[in-house]
Amino acid sequence: MDQKLPLFNDLSRRDLRSLIFHILYIADCYDYQMSIDAIIDNINRGFDFDIPMDSEVVKTAAAIIEQRETLDENYKPFLAHWRLERLSIVTKLILRYGVWELANSDLEATIIINEAVELAKCFAEDDAFKFINGVLDEAAKHQNKAE
Repeated sequence: MDQKLPLFNDLSRRDLRSLIFHILYIADCYDYQMSIDAIIDNINRGFDFDIPMDSEVVKTAAAIIEQRETLDENYKPFLAHWRLERLSIVTKLILRYGVWELANSDLEATIIINEAVELAKCFAEDDAFKFINGVLDEAAKHQNKAE
């Protein structure tokens, strides 16, 4: 029986977050040498999907990719005796996404952190979700003080 993938517009917010994470991961795998357009085109063709180039998914992924160095600097102070170089790429991508969302979303910090934890439970190494929770919690507190 042929199983049909859901339509892009039918994806849940959590599925959209996962899709953004996958785009970020692909960009990193290609050392940011592949354009976002090429990544989306490959996903669309390879998975019989239709991610619109003007969608929030693409805009968000592109913004995170563009701001990746600044985002890393934003959470770096909260790594608690960890060096950035020691983080797995998955942990780093989830932290970037979380920090970006804390700064650019109207969602409450607790929701953003919870969603980052859920991404980590799916894609990161064991117990990374605890680390991500702590780092993003500190980043959110720092952001609240700054505002």
